[in-house]
Amino acid sequence: MAKRMSTKARLATGAGGAVGAALLVAACSSAGAASSNSPSGASSSSGGSGSTVITTSSSSAGTFLTTGSGRAVYLWTKDSNGMSACSGACAGAWPPVTATGSVTASGGAKASDLGTITRSDGSKQVTYDGHPLYYFSGDSGPGTAAGQGSDGFGAKWWLVSPSGSDITAAVSSFAAGGSGASPAPAGTPSSPSAGGGGY
Repeated sequence: MAKRMSTKARLATGAGGAVGAALLVAACSSAGAASSNSPSGASSSSGGSGSTVITTSSSSAGTFLTTGSGRAVYLWTKDSNGMSACSGACAGAWPPVTATGSVTASGGAKASDLGTITRSDGSKQVTYDGHPLYYFSGDSGPGTAAGQGSDGFGAKWWLVSPSGSDITAAVSSFAAGGSGASPAPAGTPSSPSAGGGGY
């Protein structure tokens, strides 16, 4: 005679199988792709109707790319061939700029230079002139660029000019959106190696 499993036993067996499957999927998705995983909580700057807006802001160092909400975006000199080399702890400190809808240009940003790459977790990372774009977790909000010039994780992080080249001049705060918004308060962190040096 066959014995029937209790409801609790069936639930435990099903949950164990689901956990095992999830671990297998996670292990497979983190291996092998040229791009890397997006950390949870990384978000895009959306304009209306699910679009991610890349625009420009200005400082004494010149004009550079930001999101529509005024957050600085960076390129990493270690990236090559249009792919992201930043994963794990790197992507925790430098979350990728991701898009769930369209990517649009505003201000001095050029629509023809915008694109996306697919990261190993399936998310779409925004690129500009072939450079994957990132936020810096050490930026306190719009109008701050504390990551400028950092050499965290073995290579330099720079703001991006509308031409797609890196901006290497010192910048710690700026008028978000280039619309005359107030720069960040004087206490904003400005150490170029904040949040990632030595990794």
